[in-house]
Amino acid sequence: MLVALVIACEVGFWVLLALGLGLRYLARKPRLGAAVLLCEPLLELTLLVATCVDLKNGGEPGWTHGLAALYIGYTVGYGHYTVKWLDGHAAYRFGDGPKPPGPKYGKARAVHEWKLWARSLAGAAVALALLQAGIWYVGDAADTGSLQAWQFTALRILGIQGLIAATYTIWPRKAPETTPARDGEPAARG
Repeated sequence: MLVALVIACEVGFWVLLALGLGLRYLARKPRLGAAVLLCEPLLELTLLVATCVDLKNGGEPGWTHGLAALYIGYTVGYGHYTVKWLDGHAAYRFGDGPKPPGPKYGKARAVHEWKLWARSLAGAAVALALLQAGIWYVGDAADTGSLQAWQFTALRILGIQGLIAATYTIWPRKAPETTPARDGEPAARG
């Protein structure tokens, strides 16, 4: 049941996002679009309640509970960022908004990657807390090894994101070199 609910929440997230952005920029109803986008957290709240009810009713802690905790953590860490990022691109593509800036090179890109790591840290902290609460909730009555394994999964994801950010710091991407312009011609990228 929980796997289907996690999938439904993920599909619901993208459906609400598309509907909200469509209302904002295609239908020119920004308030209604914003109201739809504000319904997004209800999906995670539903998943959290369903997970708790499943454990309360004697559900054996398993990988589905861990997946639900990781999904909720990811949504806390990246949900608002994802909506804001897509909103900026939708405003540019379908509205009158400016082209969204995006750091691609050098120190700015490294800072961006560390900000993403901080989001991963927030998501991992939420997932770890939810998983630990689940472990304490079921106590010795059930095998909590699966929930502990998901805690290590959250930490591994955080570590991988940290390595990615570190590589951008140690070996920053360089902007492509430009070739000098001849008289009256624009500079060409090489």
